[in-house]
Amino acid sequence: MTNSFSRRGFLAASAAMVGTGAVAQTANSTEIEADISQGVQRNIASFRSLDWQPYFSNLNNGAILVDLQSRALHFWSEDEAIYKLYPTSVPLSDELTRTGRTEITRKVEGPSWAPTPSMKLRNPEWPDFIGPGPANPLGTHALHLSWQYYRIHGTHDTRKIGRRSSNGCVGLYNEQIAELYALSRVGTQVLLI
Repeated sequence: MTNSFSRRGFLAASAAMVGTGAVAQTANSTEIEADISQGVQRNIASFRSLDWQPYFSNLNNGAILVDLQSRALHFWSEDEAIYKLYPTSVPLSDELTRTGRTEITRKVEGPSWAPTPSMKLRNPEWPDFIGPGPANPLGTHALHLSWQYYRIHGTHDTRKIGRRSSNGCVGLYNEQIAELYALSRVGTQVLLI
């Protein structure tokens, strides 16, 4: 009997080693997805372009639509010249989720973060304040909404995008929140559905 691998054996062993790394990356992740292979219709249209008219009566100051189910954020400029579509993170649970109409009330580059009172109750070990930088959960930019404590912001933890991982906010990759930050303005309409 020989101890050499065949090409097929080598590929199988390599795939097993790569799969082990993927499992390790999800340890302590923000969300553990249940097995959805049975009884769940896959949403193959999550990242499709949408028209703004079913959601907004006008594009004054631009418009942002956040679809929590497909985990996508749509942006339309006021003159309709720019349309952007971004993947997002969304709230962990329905209790943390807020839907409806709001608007951007403030824009902050290099935001600082402090947990809300309810976050601190759930997680007393969390720090009281984190300044701008790589440890900040708001990433590089934040768009404050008219709802207290709710923001559209970046994240340094790229594993969160596409998952239920926030305490109520909508997260984007830092590169994409920087782009949205530049495109949007105070007064931009926001609708979460």
